[in-house]
Amino acid sequence: MTEDLQKRIQAALANPQNMGEMAGADSIGTVGNADCGEMLRLWVKFKDDNGRKVIDRASFQSFGCETAIAVASLATELIRGKTAEEALALKTEELAGELGPLPPMKIHCAQLVEGALRSALDPQNAAVKKEISPAPTSAPTLLDSFSKPKAGGVKLTFLDEPGQ
Repeated sequence: MTEDLQKRIQAALANPQNMGEMAGADSIGTVGNADCGEMLRLWVKFKDDNGRKVIDRASFQSFGCETAIAVASLATELIRGKTAEEALALKTEELAGELGPLPPMKIHCAQLVEGALRSALDPQNAAVKKEISPAPTSAPTLLDSFSKPKAGGVKLTFLDEPGQ
């Protein structure tokens, strides 16, 4: 990673925008990458703007690297005032905004943000979410998804070390 990119990432991290849960969000998207352990949740709130449904606010939580947090911060600002269709039309490299082109080893960070955005704004996903359950009174946190035990659980088996 270049020194210039590292400085831009540090600048974005010094004052991250829109970090945290959003109560009353209209849509929530969550993505994760088990390979690298990163997860990102994005909340979106819409408003009516002269008959157009546009994004009023977006916020995020991330368990990820600095680059993913910086891209999410910039992307939540970038999508403000756009329709869902306009936001979904943004390319991965556009979501990185003023960070500029990311090196190949960091492109997955922007793809994580893009995945959360698509999860939150995809009309089919939104329709399914509404049919399954009404909006919760308070948005679940990303930590909640890690804290709740999974059905079936996980069994750990410790092996004896050779020579003992």
